[in-house]
Parts: sequence; structure tokens; C-alpha cells
Amino acid sequence: MRLQDMCREYDIRFKKQLGQNLLLDDNINRIMVDAAALSEEDDVIEVGAGLGALTEKLHPLARRVLAIEIDPSFMPCLEDRFGAVENIRLFRGDVLNHEPRKLADEYLPGHTRLKMVSNLPYYITTPILFHFWESSIHFDRMIVMVQAEMAQRLCAEVNSASYGVLALAAEYYSEVDIVHHVPKTCFRPMPKVDSCVVRFRNRETPLYPDADHNLLFGIIHKAFRQRRKTLRNTLGKAPELGIDRDAALDAMSGAGIDPSRRPQTLTLADFAAVAKALSKSRA
Repeated sequence: MRLQDMCREYDIRFKKQLGQNLLLDDNINRIMVDAAALSEEDDVIEVGAGLGALTEKLHPLARRVLAIEIDPSFMPCLEDRFGAVENIRLFRGDVLNHEPRKLADEYLPGHTRLKMVSNLPYYITTPILFHFWESSIHFDRMIVMVQAEMAQRLCAEVNSASYGVLALAAEYYSEVDIVHHVPKTCFRPMPKVDSCVVRFRNRETPLYPDADHNLLFGIIHKAFRQRRKTLRNTLGKAPELGIDRDAALDAMSGAGIDPSRRPQTLTLADFAAVAKALSKSRA
């Protein structure tokens, strides 16, 4: 049955507030599944299963699939299509309210390698990425469809207009690349922007494990809140991080960073060096 026919049969109304759109081009789902490089040892968490178009492509190649959907109106369709499929588990709820490890342990017991594949609603892309990156359990790969602008921010090079917290976080946790460009004409209702399929090959251990994670990202967030200002003016006034002006200047000097630079000129290695210098000064 075509997806449009399923919408009529199950009286599906796409909700703008949930960022719901119907993907008409099934080739995009195949591209996402190919990028996941699934094998029989992979358990997959799919966020936002919708009508199950992606679920249908995932389960023949994976060991098991946990299909998560927040909208109760989609559940009758998902249950009719997959309720009796042996290697599919269905869960209705908001993934942000559930720790990925607990979901995996409960619905995918005995998992050995986890992957996440999802057509993410635009409005919660960033929270969901961090939810999985910062989980207490490792996801080998994450394949997501996101707004094209978001994809550019995730893959941005240092000193570019799109470079910021997202690019630094993506580099910290993974190797990231854009797999495919998806025109807005592939969706109904048609969104205002194009999309991209993005692949994250997550690191077993994030980069710079000797740099305090909370301090590192505290510094990064603080610096980019006022990206036009110099580091002297941003990090030199960060009492919420326990940093005074002298400590900040000493740390930047110790890390070989000129305090007159702006945050978009610093690499992740530069920020890590500042964080390590600050940690050392506190010891």
C-alpha cells in the first residue's frame, strides 16, 4: 500500500508542531539504510518511525529494530504492519524522556552493537543528537536526515560562517559526513528547506579524554554565545565556569592561544588545550 493511501486509511494528519512530513521518495530510505552498513549483529533504534517506510527497509538487514514514535495516531498503522514481525519492537513515547541505554537494555536485550537511524524532526535535531552522543552507551553509527542548514553546521570547517558548537561537538564525538542531498520536493507537505542525510561514525572514546568534558564544552558554549567578541572578552568574563580574567588569560597563554582571536578561528584541539590548561591551574 502506498504511503498516501495509508494516510487516508488511518486518518493521519501531519502535525506541524511535531515537524512531520511524508517522504515520498523511497530511494532516500534505501540510501539511509545503505549508509548504516547494517549486519545481522546490529540492533537499531529508529526515532520517529511514522508510517514505517524506513522501518520496512531496516528490519530485514538488522538483528532487531526498536521503532520509536511519539505520535499516538501513527501507532495503529505501525502495529498493523509490524506488530507480528519477530525482530521489530514498537515503542510509543518521547525518546528524550528515556535514556538510550535503558531503552536498549529493555527492548534489545543482549545487544552487542547499536546503531541509530532516523528521519529527525527539525525542531529537535540538536537535542536528539546530544541525547545519543552523551548516552552512557555507545552507538557505532548514527544516520539521520536533517535540515540542510543543520547539515552544513555539523560539517563546517574552522573559520567558516557555519562553524560553531555543533561542528565542534560532531568532531568530538564522531567522524561526520554528508551522504546525500534531499530536495524539499521529496516531502509532503513540502517544507521550506531542503534536507541532507548525514552519517556519524561515532568514536569509541571521544577526542581529548584528558580534557574535562564539562569544562571543555562550557568554554566552547561561552565563547560562541558572543562569537564576534575576542576570547579575552568572553572567557575573561565567565564566573559561571569558575574562571576569572587572570585565570583565563593564563590558560590561553599556556595553551599558546592569542586572546585577541575570535572563537571561530579555534580548532577543537585549541579549545581542548585551553580546558586542560585551566584544569591544571585549578589542581
